[in-house]
Amino acid sequence: MSTSVGSDFFSIVAVLVVGLLVLLLLRHFLPLRSTPAYVLVPIFLALFLPVSIILLLPIDLASSLRTEDEATRGVWLPDTVILVAWRITYWLTFGLTWFILPLLGEYIDSGYRTPRDRFIYSLRSNGRYQLIVLACGIGGLVYVFLQNGFEGTSVKALVMAYNSLAYCWGLIFAIYLMGHGLVAVPRRLYRNANISTRLRRIQSQAPAVDEKLKHSISVLEGLESQLTQLRQRKNGISRDHQEWIEELSDGSSLPESRLVSLTPQTPNAAIPAVTTDRYLAELSRKVNRARHKRLRFIHTWDCLRQEADDTQAILDALASKRLDFGSPSPYSSFFERIKILTPYTRYLLHYHVIPPIRIVLAAVLALASTCIIWSELVKYVAPQLSIIRFTIVSHRSDSDGKVHFAGQVMASLWMCYMCTAALASFSDIKVWGNRALVKRNTYGESATWYAGQVAKLTVPLAYNFLTFLPPDVHRETAFYKFLGQLINLTPLGKGVDFFFPIFILVPVCATLFNLYGRVKGVFRFDIVEDDDEEGAAGGSGGGWREGRALFERETLNDPERLGLADRHAAASNPPRQPQRYQDRIPNGSRRITNSTPIDSLGSSTRSTRPSATAAETETETETEENFFQGFAHRVRNTFDTLDRPEWVNDLGKRPKWMGGVEGGGGRAEAGRGLGRWFGGRPGDGRVRL
Repeated sequence: MSTSVGSDFFSIVAVLVVGLLVLLLLRHFLPLRSTPAYVLVPIFLALFLPVSIILLLPIDLASSLRTEDEATRGVWLPDTVILVAWRITYWLTFGLTWFILPLLGEYIDSGYRTPRDRFIYSLRSNGRYQLIVLACGIGGLVYVFLQNGFEGTSVKALVMAYNSLAYCWGLIFAIYLMGHGLVAVPRRLYRNANISTRLRRIQSQAPAVDEKLKHSISVLEGLESQLTQLRQRKNGISRDHQEWIEELSDGSSLPESRLVSLTPQTPNAAIPAVTTDRYLAELSRKVNRARHKRLRFIHTWDCLRQEADDTQAILDALASKRLDFGSPSPYSSFFERIKILTPYTRYLLHYHVIPPIRIVLAAVLALASTCIIWSELVKYVAPQLSIIRFTIVSHRSDSDGKVHFAGQVMASLWMCYMCTAALASFSDIKVWGNRALVKRNTYGESATWYAGQVAKLTVPLAYNFLTFLPPDVHRETAFYKFLGQLINLTPLGKGVDFFFPIFILVPVCATLFNLYGRVKGVFRFDIVEDDDEEGAAGGSGGGWREGRALFERETLNDPERLGLADRHAAASNPPRQPQRYQDRIPNGSRRITNSTPIDSLGSSTRSTRPSATAAETETETETEENFFQGFAHRVRNTFDTLDRPEWVNDLGKRPKWMGGVEGGGGRAEAGRGLGRWFGGRPGDGRVRL
């Protein structure tokens, strides 16, 4: 009898590695020392359990169909261990997704001081949502009873009907996000392979980020000016409320002089005569959101500017064949400080090696996306044509449809790419409100929400992936016996699992043919924030020229980037943290920080950009064209360069008695002939009405 000692050791090591990776991910987005344990533990579990499914599902496949051949047998565990692991993973994920994380997110975002008030606010905020979900669960239970009768399995399905509805919603959400990501991820890699186009695209994003940063700072200034007025008030505020206001004011990012100057701008009607707990909680919630929103766009601008500087340095290194990104920032990570390559080898790597690698990787991922879409379409109509099943299930004559170690590796890779494509769409879909992930400064409510979405998407994607395999393979797994049978208990579960994956073509076609841009042009609102070629070419949103002007003005006010200051001195005397507000210099000059855009704290009007020369303008307009644009330009150039006869040029001329001019194309002169009777312009350029 074979033992699973080696598989047990591998599983334990894999679980420890997954836990370490999740912990490092949390450290990247959250300050571990200052984040409470009641926030870290649920978020850790909400990330650790879904990631472990990528390992648990291939192990389940090999365990249910294991063979006695030790040379080809994969990692397997006893059936009891697999079943217990699925139960723990599923029920913890279900509880975190639908109960714990929503309550915890509202608890963090409540704004109240005491835990009791926070918990009551969280219950009230989630009460309506939970009632809606409970009503849907009761409706699903009635449907199950009418479909199968009141039996023992139906009583067991009391909770599983609720789970089936959760699965249907999660599958709809996951299919849409995955369909968008299957196109967006390879396309983004392919576009970034062109260095000059990538620079244009980065510059085209700068004006929008600049405007959002200005708006977030102005909103924060208005809220903190209200705090200043509350601190100055002597009547109508209790001692507890004064302490509450002082706690809020301690985290202010504006200097006292700035707050005093902004205080008269806040209307007195915005502050009630008598402060209450509800008013202060609402103000605290708005202030915390505004502060994190400001930090979010500061971080976005810093990353955007750093990426633009690095990309420009790569382009500038073409002449000298030497690439140097300069001294690292004082806040760079350990790996960013390590310099192994010489300037010449660094130039070869970034200019000649990385772009082809991106193109090859984009082609591989595009092929993988095509295989996933094809397998979704034919898995029930013609399952023998599914490509994914051929890469997982062994088709040797002596294996009889078993899953070996190579098939387990391929299953993990397929699952990892499907989940990555779905999660990568979170940065493009613009329906999440103010939620965002910020390095070391992620808002607690945003962190719980993102962790909940990760947990919500992984289980439906895992079961959807399992249906790619033949029925005699996936029906033998513990995952199908635990969850799949109850999903297929009613025609609703069968129908959703059978028909809905076909609708993956909707987000795929919408992303592939830029239907989101057409919707934006008709209805004037964005669904997906996609860096298409129009934005890079200056078609909308200010264009890359305005973004380049923003970066240039930022560089002019930063002597370190111009090389006017010693880099070693700058490293020994690091600049202030970008989270702190710095007021402008009284003489009207630009502010001296190097983390936020120019004039982001001043007025919203920008100075007029200097006009470019004709040669520079001609060079700037040489943007990348597609096939149809290039064909249209060639046809136009062909007709423009033809030698037209003189009688063709004389067709549009006016006679002299109507104001025509010899050799002037027949245009009426100002104030001569009958041209002035029909709206002719006077000599000084004014328009006659």
